[in-house]
Amino acid sequence: MAFGIPHLDVKLELSIRSDMKRVEELLREQIQGEYPLVIETSRHLVEAGGKRLRPLLALLAAQFGDPKRKEIIEAAVVCELTHLATLYHDDVMDEAPLRRGVESANARWNNTVAILTGDYLFAKASDLLADLGPEAVRLQARTFERLVIGQITETQGSTAGLSMLDHYLKVVADKTGSLIATSARFGALLSGAPVEVVEALTTFGEKIGVVFQLADDVIDIASESNESGKTPGTDLREGVPTLVTLFVLESADSADAELKAILSAPIKDEAIVALTLKQLRSHKAMEQSKDLLHKYADEARLELNSLPDGAAKRALIELCETIITRTS
Repeated sequence: MAFGIPHLDVKLELSIRSDMKRVEELLREQIQGEYPLVIETSRHLVEAGGKRLRPLLALLAAQFGDPKRKEIIEAAVVCELTHLATLYHDDVMDEAPLRRGVESANARWNNTVAILTGDYLFAKASDLLADLGPEAVRLQARTFERLVIGQITETQGSTAGLSMLDHYLKVVADKTGSLIATSARFGALLSGAPVEVVEALTTFGEKIGVVFQLADDVIDIASESNESGKTPGTDLREGVPTLVTLFVLESADSADAELKAILSAPIKDEAIVALTLKQLRSHKAMEQSKDLLHKYADEARLELNSLPDGAAKRALIELCETIITRTS
């Protein structure tokens, strides 16, 4: 299954493989210079791999125009550099010990090094972006604004007029959906795709970005392995509310009172973490979470209806299915 997409058209797969190789080469070219520590810290997460969802979406979206324009590769790298930069900053704020199955930069070095590495990657993305023109620069700036606002509102917590769940979904749209939407928009826009296609792919990108994060939330509870790149129950240990736990916290059922009390703070006792995971896996909140996940995925797929039929459209539909089946 190439790129996590089953039944990918052979010709399209060969094209995407070739372009992804160029993306990886340019990504590594951007992280070089005369400062060995900067190179080492910057390459830490690049070499750890990852799904490369953002470059992949940019390349697939470009299929609706002229996918051979070199600007598309550059934009795909901009999106991945931006994503990597946010991971370094996120790990500092979350005090995360692992990222992508390896020791996080803040754990391996320290918070200052991790923050400055993230800043360095933002700088490299901006430098590459400058060659793509004012519209691309503006798009990136507005995306970066949403990324920052998403982090601030997450830190601030739910405000008046929004439930905890609605607040969380808004945070997810800003922190995850925005950059994935921009990845799809860059690919379509720079390939010269029609305006209506650009808009449909942008909306699709935002919704599938939300689906991707919500799927990770479910996996963090449901999986008994490190499928998401972090230890199951990490969010419980850190006291970070996510989709499944928010459904419990907003429950009016008196039977959930004890579980709600446990979920209202970080869980330090590993025995309690294990017991809480067991309870959550059989709780109705798990089904509620999967139902919401499917709702967003259905909305994402609807955006694809207006696109021209072909291998790229089928690949995007299959990508939706792949993200959903990770939680089964």
